[in-house]
Amino acid sequence: NDKKGGVLLMPVFALEKTQELLYQIDEMLKEKQIPITPIYLDAPLAIRLTKVYEQFSREFNDQAKSDMKHDDIFTFPGLRISASAEDSMAIGHMPSPKIIMAGSGMSSGGRIQHHEAHYLSDPKNTILFTGYQATGTLGRVIRDGAPEVMIHGQKIKVRAKIEAIDGYSSHKDMDHLVEFVSHTAEKVRKVFVVMGETKSSLFLVQRLRDYLG
Repeated sequence: NDKKGGVLLMPVFALEKTQELLYQIDEMLKEKQIPITPIYLDAPLAIRLTKVYEQFSREFNDQAKSDMKHDDIFTFPGLRISASAEDSMAIGHMPSPKIIMAGSGMSSGGRIQHHEAHYLSDPKNTILFTGYQATGTLGRVIRDGAPEVMIHGQKIKVRAKIEAIDGYSSHKDMDHLVEFVSHTAEKVRKVFVVMGETKSSLFLVQRLRDYLG
């Protein structure tokens, strides 16, 4: 995106994933793996939660504590905090290349939709998904390759490059979920499986029935 002069859009989840991404961007900048680029954190809840993370940094693991001795791992050159609606609207007038991190993580609401409406139609731009996109969400429609989407009642062509990183899931895998239920198997009467792809959910249901009754 830097060479193309484009925009990198990142729909982000306010809790945990945003902070992981900020930490890793800080690391990449220190290692000179990426150039200093304007990065707009345009997610009010994520901004407030990041302040909580900083407040309780003494609870971090040893690696993060070591990094905190040298700098604030959530603040780095190029980072701009867009707390107000006016700040958010102003991003569109800022020159590219730039990175925009905005909620919600599945593009189901929040400020990211405004940016998607503005930038998705330009092939110089990229949208990067860093989390699960549930069926029926705008993020899932975009990730599945729809040539056109509806945002705020407006048809938007999707010409931007679509990328995804699947290593940021904060959910337990199936073995851990079965283990989790096993700890209460003698007392629990009913288990509701409420998230995930239908095929995977049904497979988990069958495992719970087979192994735990």
